[in-house]
Amino acid sequence: MPAAAPPAPLPDVFKPLPDVVGDAASTAALGRLSRDLAQADRATSAKARRKAVQLLRSAVAAMRTHDYAKGAELTLAALELDQSSGLAWHVLAISQEKLQNFSHALNAYEAALKLLPDEVEIAADLGRLAQRLGYIEIAEKLLLKALARNPGSIEITNNLACLQRDRGDYADAIETIRALLAIDPSTALLWNTLGTVLTDQGEMAQSITFFDEALRLDPTFAKARYNRANARQSLGDSTQALLDIEQALLGITDPSEIDTVNMAKAMTQIFVGDLREGFETYEVRFSRTLSTSVHFVTSGRRWAPDDDLAGARMIVFGEQGLGDEVMFFSVVPDLLEAMGPTGELTLAVERRLVPLIQRSFPGVTVVPHHSVSFEGRLARRAVFQGDEPAFELWSPVGSLYRRFRTGVADFANPQPYLVPAPDRVAHWRTVLDQIAPGPKVGMVWKSLVMDGMRARYFSAFDLWKPVLETPGVTFVNLQYGDVSTELEMAREAGLEIWSPPGIDLKDDLDEVAALSAALDLILGQPNATTNIAAASGAPWWGLATPDDWTCFGTDGYPTYRGARAFFAEGFGQWDSVMATLASEVAAWASSKTRNVA
Repeated sequence: MPAAAPPAPLPDVFKPLPDVVGDAASTAALGRLSRDLAQADRATSAKARRKAVQLLRSAVAAMRTHDYAKGAELTLAALELDQSSGLAWHVLAISQEKLQNFSHALNAYEAALKLLPDEVEIAADLGRLAQRLGYIEIAEKLLLKALARNPGSIEITNNLACLQRDRGDYADAIETIRALLAIDPSTALLWNTLGTVLTDQGEMAQSITFFDEALRLDPTFAKARYNRANARQSLGDSTQALLDIEQALLGITDPSEIDTVNMAKAMTQIFVGDLREGFETYEVRFSRTLSTSVHFVTSGRRWAPDDDLAGARMIVFGEQGLGDEVMFFSVVPDLLEAMGPTGELTLAVERRLVPLIQRSFPGVTVVPHHSVSFEGRLARRAVFQGDEPAFELWSPVGSLYRRFRTGVADFANPQPYLVPAPDRVAHWRTVLDQIAPGPKVGMVWKSLVMDGMRARYFSAFDLWKPVLETPGVTFVNLQYGDVSTELEMAREAGLEIWSPPGIDLKDDLDEVAALSAALDLILGQPNATTNIAAASGAPWWGLATPDDWTCFGTDGYPTYRGARAFFAEGFGQWDSVMATLASEVAAWASSKTRNVA
């Protein structure tokens, strides 16, 4: 199989718990292997093969006590005696999976399935691991094969529906679950998965009905309770969401799942404005149990909030998505003040931000960071032209909020902290003045990734029509990626969105900052572009979903001066928001025109 893609940065929203079920090393699974090995022991008379079977029985016994390393060692010894044993390859695959040696586990499962092509359990185990690692097409084939041989399997049905949901095939996922629920509606697991299909589509209120049913059938079902917390938080019901989260934590034992739920807890605490506790809890994002955690490779000691920073030599790493990285850099002026004139600060930033950040903080050393993935883990280091200097302290930038942003009062009187190139700002002002008279408004309307989970945070483009009809306003495209379809839709409606020439809106972020600073207003959901614009001092009106944690418990975006938030009442409920936005833009434009006159 090909190498898996590097994990994406941690999302800004609730991360779902793994809902692909099944454990290749469960008591029942190991019991089946023991029975198969006992039968194989009786069926063979060859001395080497009998010895191999005995080693495998010892390996399974070790795995029953969770000693997977011992199990792997014994299985390898068995394979030296009998390379043609499908059972041996299956046992090895299970031990390697449990040891999180996923590439070895995949190879072993494939060898086992080749030798035992009719074994449903091997196909299901391999399908589940392939699904976990993102090999969707391979996983689907294996799960369909396993389900054809065992059509009543709740486990395989659930996993297939999860795969279909994650691929965006919502109708197929619902039908897969519905077919089994029609026979037996008493399975809490399937009601829970059905609820996640709806949340993935942004149907939060409807999904709660299915999570309620799952919890009625099984009040101890912690994942369903956590999923209900997700839905409640997304609807703005933070109090009940926190109660569900605390209850879910009582019923979860897997360390990675505990950490995932604590991530949700952190985001909810931050959302309601409890920044002191929220950012402390948010440190869980670096737990090694999380597949998306980042390991920072550098010298020195990890910074702590009570450290004396005066005169320190420190490196700070950008983290999370690009928009979050920009937002978190709002603490750099506070950090520099704490370090004093003798402090030496290095910022490791996303490579596209280097010139903009360097100009914004001229006394700071700015270098790009680089990340590599191995076995599903992400490591990040700073890239220097020569040898890396020795640092006393290091920190991810978001962790600095634990000292400099412990309450909403710490956002008082925010100032622009990014400095676009003055000559490029002047250039764009000249260009914009030549297009047409009147105010110029930049706009973004989508993310570069618009899968089911992500798409619920963005309004459909056709809903922008009332805004685009505002008289006297020239709208400017700031949307990176392919926008040809949307621009053609606008033209067909008799509307025009001007695209700036000679600028790569995705990669030339220094130029994006300059163009944004030359505009009169920026419209759009929070993303890299709008954060760069707002941090550069451009007025930004953001379209916010009910769970936008970057509002920090306020009705706006306190990180940025002049920023406003227009909240949707629920996911997908953009009509009224866009109507309000259109009205506000019209009033603003009229005021700008009167002031000019």
